[in-house]
Formats: sequence, structure tokens, C-alpha cells
Amino acid sequence: MRNYILADNQELTRFALESLLRQDKEATVYRVSDKASLVALLKEHEAAVVLLDYTLFDFSDEDQLLIVAERFSLSDWILISDELTSQFLRRVVYSSHQFSIVFKDGPLQEVREALRAVGNHQRYISQRALEVIISQQQNDEEQHSILTETETEIVRAIAQGKTTKEIATERFASIHTITTHRKNIFRKLGINTAHEVIKYALRAGLIDSSEFYI
Repeated sequence: MRNYILADNQELTRFALESLLRQDKEATVYRVSDKASLVALLKEHEAAVVLLDYTLFDFSDEDQLLIVAERFSLSDWILISDELTSQFLRRVVYSSHQFSIVFKDGPLQEVREALRAVGNHQRYISQRALEVIISQQQNDEEQHSILTETETEIVRAIAQGKTTKEIATERFASIHTITTHRKNIFRKLGINTAHEVIKYALRAGLIDSSEFYI
């Protein structure tokens, strides 16, 4: 017997998914409307399959979602949404193998294939999700190629929380030189803040999440 938790606040989608799941006579289906009730059910059914519309649920960000999934490591998650950003998809897919991805406007067969894969303890990434991830990766590689080696190293340092003075000291350079590099980096990447540098560094694989500070 497999336990399923529907964490989708769109009534029509929830009804359709529940109808699909109940075709399996051994399936037990639960409904939840917020993160607190979801966590409470996962405490009772740690190996449940969660069908979640992240965009309609009360997770504040992907970090919170990943923390809950890691806490209940035996659970599997199928994310079903209308739209998910490339940054979100890459972060979730690369952080945990617990997540499968399909879109609500995709064919029903994709949902069936995702359920079948999860039933075999495998994950399923829809073709559209793969295309979004690959496209973003290609864009990041193109951006990365426009930075010089020195600029790339400074991006990494900024993302690690180092100040302009600290970077200058490490590189035996003047603060003016590092400031000029920062301006050139921001211009080339089309960004305006250090926070955007951090997001770029994460997407480009220059650092991992354990290396940066916000």
C-alpha cells in the first residue's frame, strides 16, 4: 500500500489527481492545505509520495522546501505546477533526487509516468523541465565566458561574502582596482547588486550553497 499526500490548493487539479490515484485500489490519499498539516502527515507516513503545487503552497522559498524533504528522506515528491523558474528547477533537481517534475499544462501521460517512476523509487523529469534547465545552463555558460579569469575569481570571492578590501588584500591589488573589476562584472552580467552576484555564482556552479553568506 502506498500513501499519497495531495498538497495542491487548486480544487480542480486536486480532484483530477485524486481520481487518478484512486485507480490504484491499494492507494491511500490524504489532502493538506498548508505546510504545517503536510509536515504533520509526513510524521505519520514518512515514505509517502507528496504531489505538490509549490507555487500555490505556503513554502516561503525553495530552501524551506528542501529542508522539509531532507527531514523526511524516505518521502518522494512530484512537483506539479503551471510554471516554475529555471533557478528553482536547477536548485531543486541538483539538490535532491527526491523530486520529480511535471507541469499542469503537460499531457496526462507525464503524470502517469512520474507516478510509475516514483513507484519504482526513481525520479521523473518532464521534457519541458529538462529543456528549461538546459537552456538556463547554456545561458550561464555564455555569460561565464564573457568574464575574464580574474573577474570570475572576484565573483567567487564576492559570493563567499568577502568585502572589496578583503579581496584587494588577497590579490595584492588596490581597492580601486577591485572596485573597477566589480563595476565591469556588474555591467557584463547586467546586474546591480552583490546578491545578484551570489545567485549568478550559484547558477554558474562557481560555488555551492555552503560557501556563501547573505
